[in-house]
Amino acid sequence: MAVHHNQGYIHNTMQHTPSHSVTLSGVGLHSGAETTMVIHPAPVYAGISFMRRDVTDRNNIIPARYDHVVDTRLCTMIGNKEGVTIGTIEHLMAALAALKIDNAVIELDGPEVPIMDGSSAIFIEAIKSTGIKAQTAPRQAIKVLKDVTVKDGTKIATLKPSVGAVFSVDIDFEHPAIGRQSYEIDLFKDGFETELASARTFGFIHEIKMLRAQGLALGASTENAIALDGDGVTNGELRFKDEFVRHKTLDAIGDLYLAGGIILGRFESYKGGHDMNNRMARALLADPSNYMLVDLYSTNNEVQLPAPSPQISVHMPSHTIAAE
Repeated sequence: MAVHHNQGYIHNTMQHTPSHSVTLSGVGLHSGAETTMVIHPAPVYAGISFMRRDVTDRNNIIPARYDHVVDTRLCTMIGNKEGVTIGTIEHLMAALAALKIDNAVIELDGPEVPIMDGSSAIFIEAIKSTGIKAQTAPRQAIKVLKDVTVKDGTKIATLKPSVGAVFSVDIDFEHPAIGRQSYEIDLFKDGFETELASARTFGFIHEIKMLRAQGLALGASTENAIALDGDGVTNGELRFKDEFVRHKTLDAIGDLYLAGGIILGRFESYKGGHDMNNRMARALLADPSNYMLVDLYSTNNEVQLPAPSPQISVHMPSHTIAAE
């Protein structure tokens, strides 16, 4: 089945990479480490990978793939079989998905992608400032063929066949500043940069002491996250009245881009988070009858995705902490 781009849909279906390398520096949300990150161009079909420049005694390359996710408690962390990890990759991955970046190498000198302002906006601006180059091969997409559902208590995530790349996210928090919020976007239409990119991560002040005792949230501040106490937001005005669900949608886009390409289908999430997003990618790709890999311009090119790596030791918590 060909992907037909209706009015307003992306017309350029070739693979993309940054035109030149671009450098950003900032603190890690959880590690608190000051980190420099360089996003480099990569050739066609290379995909997206991360490299730890500060690790020199073993393999320091980590593919940005769902089957390399090793922790989802407060962010999405990927790792390789040698135990090298990179945390908080989801906001950058969302920016890469929105900009149609298929191939890139992300080089870091620390254990975590800089949090910047807690959104994807600075990543979008940085990559656009250096330019985006169309490459000589068609984009590949994962076409959903049938409904796939993952449940965990009241949490539920589903992928359905659909035209476009639709994300429909519904959250429900007891906190008075959040409550029940819903948001929907199609990545094949304009909107991410203006409607989602600047939506920030959020956290609850009463959890900070506990998290820091566990070595987490060491870099969290009112400059890079929405801070909530028992009554409301403590650090200024929201960028959107429903910024919380918009950020959760941004997270889902980044997490599901780890499937290895854009997903052609409709993703629906209720009370989800990084854990459920990764379970969804794993459930989709666990059964070859759930999907096929297609070139966006082609009606006939159907191949299977590579099998998940058998060497990865995966920690999959059964819950997601509400702070992210």
